[in-house]
Amino acid sequence: MSSEFRYLVRIRGKDLEGRKKLIPAIADLKGVGDNFAQAIVSSLGLDPRARLGTLSESQLKELEKVLIDGSSLKVPQWALNRRRDPETGETKQLVGPDLDYALKTDLDREKNVQSWRGIRHGLGLKVRGQRTRTTGRKGRTVGVRKSTLQAAANAAKGAADDKEKKK
Repeated sequence: MSSEFRYLVRIRGKDLEGRKKLIPAIADLKGVGDNFAQAIVSSLGLDPRARLGTLSESQLKELEKVLIDGSSLKVPQWALNRRRDPETGETKQLVGPDLDYALKTDLDREKNVQSWRGIRHGLGLKVRGQRTRTTGRKGRTVGVRKSTLQAAANAAKGAADDKEKKK
């Protein structure tokens, strides 16, 4: 263990809180959940009750290496977040900006193929079969303002009164 405590630890391009325990601190990374963080900690033989800031430099390098190649862990394939990658066919664990890039390329591929999902994503609509009649209205006027409604009613009433006077 390192004699010096670090309050900020940089892993995979993100600053993590050094005062947190290992599993919640590792789970703060995008693409790493509690179960995968538990698998990492147990495979490296680290104490899950230890704080992230107490890890030595060599332990942090091991942790970084496992995060880069998450498929090297002895976890089942269904526990990884990128199963049967469309480009390579591999099953792997993506973390941080790699995950963001993979999701963006997936969406771009859906849009280029012009699948239903891609079209819905392109239009900014709900994708997974949710209702759109009353929800999902972003940036548009949802209701009718009362003053506009009253003005239209008065105009219609005035037009009706004019027709009766002409008779």
